[in-house]
Amino acid sequence: MTIKPTFTDATPVTLDAPPLSFLDDVRAGLSKPQKALSPKYFYDAAGSALFEAITQLPEYYPTRTEIGILEACGPEIAALLPAHAALVEFGSGSTVKLRRLLHHLDTLAAYVPVDVSGEFLRGQAEALRGDFPDLRVEPVVADFTRDFDLPESLNGLPRAGFFPGSTIGNFDPHEAEALLRRFGRILGPGAHMIVGVDLVKDAAVLETAYDDAQGVTAAFNLNLLTRINRELAGRFEPGAFSHRAVFNTDASRIEMHLVARDAQAVRVGADTFRFAAGETIHTESSYKYTPATFRALTERAGWTWLTVWTDPEQLFSVHALRLD
Repeated sequence: MTIKPTFTDATPVTLDAPPLSFLDDVRAGLSKPQKALSPKYFYDAAGSALFEAITQLPEYYPTRTEIGILEACGPEIAALLPAHAALVEFGSGSTVKLRRLLHHLDTLAAYVPVDVSGEFLRGQAEALRGDFPDLRVEPVVADFTRDFDLPESLNGLPRAGFFPGSTIGNFDPHEAEALLRRFGRILGPGAHMIVGVDLVKDAAVLETAYDDAQGVTAAFNLNLLTRINRELAGRFEPGAFSHRAVFNTDASRIEMHLVARDAQAVRVGADTFRFAAGETIHTESSYKYTPATFRALTERAGWTWLTVWTDPEQLFSVHALRLD
């Protein structure tokens, strides 16, 4: 693969931002009438390993299906993106999906992975430079749900965004709209976006994908309580809660909950939270779209929808957008 033009490596850009308080978020979430915890706290070391295991499960179709689309449609995707562009991946994590595209992006000028985990980001960037030595890699340590600036060294390059994994589905539709507007502000006029979106399908397929037979997703969900115990002096008994995944048809979303098996009181730090038997903690929502409903959302957010690619079974979709 030949990447043109060639640039030297860059160091990560770290933004000044107030630290998020895990304790404050837990205290606020467990004080709501419908108790809730943010899914961003799933990903400690154990949670990240469990999620990687989830992506390999036979029931969990999104990862392998999206990779299949990127492999099959890579040339078409590449043809839509401007030549010599900087590709910005929001919430980059591992580079597994990005690598499927790189082999088709022969004129890519730079890759800009954006993630909150600086250590992990630097490791992924170094590995990518080793495998693609002609590719300019400029990692940015930032929370993509907040405005941030791209490196000045990218000025003058066309820009494209990459947001795979149906991460957009973890945001309520009005939040997803706002997020796409934010991406537009960061990338600027003329930018393109490639977005992975999970599709509406039979509820049984969806619920099985989030409640596998081996119990890996249940362990992933329950690990959130273990993390609270370890980091916040929590007194949760994970065995006193069970995992539930249900498709909310009216909202078009999968919901993950932790369900109290019995009435109980749990201390977290200096606070005590009471649970009735059967009461739940809502830990994640994953919205599912049709191609038409996602197109409407992107257009409300100010983007021009260009096209969509799907797999033969219509399980998953990858959309191309442009900001005029």
